[in-house]
Amino acid sequence: MRDLPRKLSAEELAGLFEGRTRFVERLAGLDDPLGRAREVAASLPDDEKKEVLDAHPAIGSAETLSARSAAEQGSDEAPELDELNRRYEERFGFRFVVFVNGRPKSAIVPILRERLERAREEELATALDELCAIAQDRWRRS
Repeated sequence: MRDLPRKLSAEELAGLFEGRTRFVERLAGLDDPLGRAREVAASLPDDEKKEVLDAHPAIGSAETLSARSAAEQGSDEAPELDELNRRYEERFGFRFVVFVNGRPKSAIVPILRERLERAREEELATALDELCAIAQDRWRRS
């Protein structure tokens, strides 16, 4: 595993965060972008929070997965994920993001069910935190 970098280009960050969003552009101008990602994410206006979360592929959806995301997600079947993802996006207005960390899809189902019960602000903060954890883990494993 390697340490977090002092500088990263927008292109490198886009690979870690699944897209070249305004959030990624902000991080690219900073020292220690991955170390400061949570702080920057928390300060974003709502539309930019939604943008960065929606850039991440829906868990369990083979259609939108990047090669990196597909490798991180388990290969087991969890047919209810599509329905739970739909309900989540309807309820909160942004995509469900969780640090899978090699867990099978079936292990994510109870997490998603629990998170559906939260208040929007709490869930938004959790989703952004998970997104930053994913990016840091991707950097360390690359």
